[in-house]
Amino acid sequence: MEISPRFLVSDPISFEQAIDLTQSLMAELQHNPVTEAELESIITALVQSENGARGFFVTYLTDEQSLADQPSSPVVAALRSSPAIVSELLVKNLAMSTAMKVAHTRNQNPELAAGSNRVQTRTLELIRQTQIPDVSVKLEQLGQSAETESGEYQSFLKRWNYDEDQRRAIAHVVSTVVT
Repeated sequence: MEISPRFLVSDPISFEQAIDLTQSLMAELQHNPVTEAELESIITALVQSENGARGFFVTYLTDEQSLADQPSSPVVAALRSSPAIVSELLVKNLAMSTAMKVAHTRNQNPELAAGSNRVQTRTLELIRQTQIPDVSVKLEQLGQSAETESGEYQSFLKRWNYDEDQRRAIAHVVSTVVT
């Protein structure tokens, strides 16, 4: 299988390069077919590094197109290829989108709240479909940190200065995922 040079993932890849590559890939998917094998290969290469995975998620989860609403099997398979990196980013994306939905709603900005809600919904769908075991563990830790203001994710929550309402919303959404 030959991958278009336009979609080759450099090693190392910067966060900005990963965003650009993912934007190009999403635009290509809108207009031209990309084989499932090629799509899986490109995303697999991206998520092997933190910068690549972060750039992929920032673009994929916020994209205006509906492609990310129902992740395809190549996307899911690619994300499963890097469970340590992907699990951490899925958990943090869930927390951030949930907290920002609260902030945007509070600030009476329905457009931004809707965008945060879209990211939250897409992240939840990826969590459900990938079924990476580490995600459940990390979600439990996040929920505990959100409820107790201590634990594994406390420094993350504190760094973003999430308030009580945001932490409560994070704990609530985590409780809907963790069984």
